[in-house]
Amino acid sequence: MNVVFLLASHGAFAQEETLQAKISRIVAPMRAEVGVSILGIEDRKALGVNEESKFPMQSVFKFPLALTVLSEVDKGRLALDQEINIRRNDLLPNTWSPIRDKYPDGDIKMSLAEILKYTVAQSDNNGCDILLKLIGGPAVVNDYIHGLGIKDFSVQFNEQEMHKNWNVQFSNWATPVAIIELLKIFYEEKILSRKSFDFLWGVMTETKTGQNRIKGQLPQGTAVAHKTGTSDTNKEGITAAVNDVGIITLPDGKHVAIAVFIANSREDVATNEKIISDISRAVWDNFDGRVR
Repeated sequence: MNVVFLLASHGAFAQEETLQAKISRIVAPMRAEVGVSILGIEDRKALGVNEESKFPMQSVFKFPLALTVLSEVDKGRLALDQEINIRRNDLLPNTWSPIRDKYPDGDIKMSLAEILKYTVAQSDNNGCDILLKLIGGPAVVNDYIHGLGIKDFSVQFNEQEMHKNWNVQFSNWATPVAIIELLKIFYEEKILSRKSFDFLWGVMTETKTGQNRIKGQLPQGTAVAHKTGTSDTNKEGITAAVNDVGIITLPDGKHVAIAVFIANSREDVATNEKIISDISRAVWDNFDGRVR
């Protein structure tokens, strides 16, 4: 695997070489493509590994979807407490869906806030597509994120379409550094109202998926607002995507944004997740103000 380290010119710090070496040792033996982008939000310390390469997002795109939906809430076009009709045929089989598991017969009403929680915190695929339909489709998300000035990002298909064809998932892509920029402007409250920010921050810190990824080796109780993404594994043994992106709150109250994307991996699930947790721990050790 060809690993290219890209150091941000702003705020370069003395321990970057050490962090590079750690990440290099983690990534080098893996039979996978790995992209990493890291940013200390307050101090702008930054590091990237293949951070300008395109990676399939899988369910990571539910984070920008949530931003798009909440931007509509802030404009008054939607409301968190409005009720959405969910029909039985909205709850597709053969896809990850805690909503469907709880309400297999459908024909229910659920608040927009509750659907967002299922979609982000539990990565519900049916919830995702219900939200996409509500706002007008994937192109609305794509255009909204591009309108924020983030261009290395593409959402073209919903979850149902991605499940029909292996290659479709590669059309929903982002570069790690683009997702870090999105996390940064989200955290700095540049795109959502305070109420919408607090809602999504809370949902992301309650995310149930990917407990062995970014959070896997961090001290118990560490606050991590994050969103995962995971693909199926094909008959050749290739997993298209194992991802986790988010913001870690450090002991000193500062924050570090981290995006780790793994693509076309021939490793098993545990190994892919350990790549992410190893990188996350290395980042923690270099940013937490204690371990150097």
